[in-house]
Amino acid sequence: MLAITALLITAILFGGMVLYSFGFAAFLFSHLPASDAGTILRKAFPVFYLWCIAVALVAAGLLVFLDTLSAWLVVAIALTTVPARQLLMPAINASSDNNDRRRFNLLHGLSVLLALAQMVVLGYVLTRIAI
Repeated sequence: MLAITALLITAILFGGMVLYSFGFAAFLFSHLPASDAGTILRKAFPVFYLWCIAVALVAAGLLVFLDTLSAWLVVAIALTTVPARQLLMPAINASSDNNDRRRFNLLHGLSVLLALAQMVVLGYVLTRIAI
């Protein structure tokens, strides 16, 4: 039962990250004016990041009994989400507010790379615990 719960919680984290990154944000920008989509994302991202941190810590707490490496990898996801929420996201917003496209593109690209790396790590964890 523990293994199934750990697998499901980890899969929920992975699915939530994929859906938010590739579904929700894209949906908003394709159905709303950019300024409205941006306003919604600014309100949603802090909550999303907190959700990711909390779910990752729950998953890691379960994984520690099954696979220590997977648990540490998911802890790393939680820990890297903290500066993304507290430092990177406000810097992205500030560069957008200041119409600094170069800085915005750099910081946004960094956040995308971080999210992709986290999803790759979660995919690896899922394969480790599913087999």
